[in-house]
Amino acid sequence: MSLLLNIIWILLGGAWMAFGWLVAAAIMAVTIVGIPWARAAINIALYTLMPFGYTAVPRERVTGQDDIGTGPLGTIGNIIWLVLAGWWLALMHLFWAFIYAITIIGIPFAWAHLKLAGIALWPVGKMIVPKDQAGMPAPRV
Repeated sequence: MSLLLNIIWILLGGAWMAFGWLVAAAIMAVTIVGIPWARAAINIALYTLMPFGYTAVPRERVTGQDDIGTGPLGTIGNIIWLVLAGWWLALMHLFWAFIYAITIIGIPFAWAHLKLAGIALWPVGKMIVPKDQAGMPAPRV
């Protein structure tokens, strides 16, 4: 079912939203100092192409350990992202969520846009995983 929803999603605008994420990544990469944000934007662009069956979780939940993107520097990075690009990407997702929510058939797509709007505001330190692996921490070695 997720595959079918993802195909319909791409045809009904998911590709355009992924393109928006890639534009944000390109703008960040051009600045050189924005490369960490560009990496996050590319990950979210891929998530935007296939939102059904996947979810965004904090990276420390998956890896079992903190890293630079999940600590205080990640928070600062997210604030900078929010000011520079996150708000307009979230606004685009909210607009499309409203449009899709008007119809009963569009409600799953509206919900996917709402998930993406949330991650658009705070993407650094997140990891995209299949939904069945979202709550499982990595094994400790």
